[in-house]
Amino acid sequence: MSLADDLRFAVDLARGAGAIVRRHYRQVDRLTKTHAMTSNEAVTEGDRASQRHIIAALRDRFPGDGLIGEESETGDSITFECKNPLGRNWVIDPIDGTNNFVSGVGVFGVCIGLLDGGHPVLGVVYDVTRDLVYCAAKGEGAWVGSEKAKALTTPLDDSSILMLSSNLIDKDGKCPAYAARWIAQTNWKIRIFGSAAIEAVMVGAGVAHGAVTVNGKLWDCVAPAAIVLEAGGTLTDLTGKQIFPFDLRGYTGAKVPYLSAGVAAHAEVLSEINR
Repeated sequence: MSLADDLRFAVDLARGAGAIVRRHYRQVDRLTKTHAMTSNEAVTEGDRASQRHIIAALRDRFPGDGLIGEESETGDSITFECKNPLGRNWVIDPIDGTNNFVSGVGVFGVCIGLLDGGHPVLGVVYDVTRDLVYCAAKGEGAWVGSEKAKALTTPLDDSSILMLSSNLIDKDGKCPAYAARWIAQTNWKIRIFGSAAIEAVMVGAGVAHGAVTVNGKLWDCVAPAAIVLEAGGTLTDLTGKQIFPFDLRGYTGAKVPYLSAGVAAHAEVLSEINR
């Protein structure tokens, strides 16, 4: 079954949420989540307003689908309405890059992804301040605005861009050795945007050879994964194992580290990470 209509709906929905986010931009206070695994995870009224808009529209159009979102109405949990983990489940990040949003750094996005049988089959990442949509659906191609998107097929070279997430601290509380090596050299061009989803879709857009997210969550991963995979890229965890199909049963917000990369660059980046 074609996902073209669902993709058009999700793009319009992300744009609508983005309009709400823009109204809150530079006018919000930074709050912290009571349900977060770390005490300093940011949230704002802009996040919550964006998610309310997205969830209301998805419930109305797809009443049988599940919903997973970073926020909740009460602020003390994530949204997890997943009756069938093997069915269709929408995964939402109302603002990816909340600290940028709060600080006035104009790099943040609205993410809407769809898992079907645990696989990412549709994704929209809306770069709000640039008014630019990255999107894809299985069998429908990947797009940056109105242009077809394709991941790079070339190996790493001295012009390669590699994206790093802003929070690089691993489960042992240390900065990984590969990050220190990459930052200390000048061949590969290292970039950190502060939005895991926008960093990852740079791979699907053919801009970056790879993007590493160390402390992302499921809602940071699903939408860009659909775009990267449909654009011909690869996405795994940081050891090279497949993330999808993702088992949604009991998901409460655990971290989902991931590497997105072009097919020819993936093995080399993975080797660097695991040296």
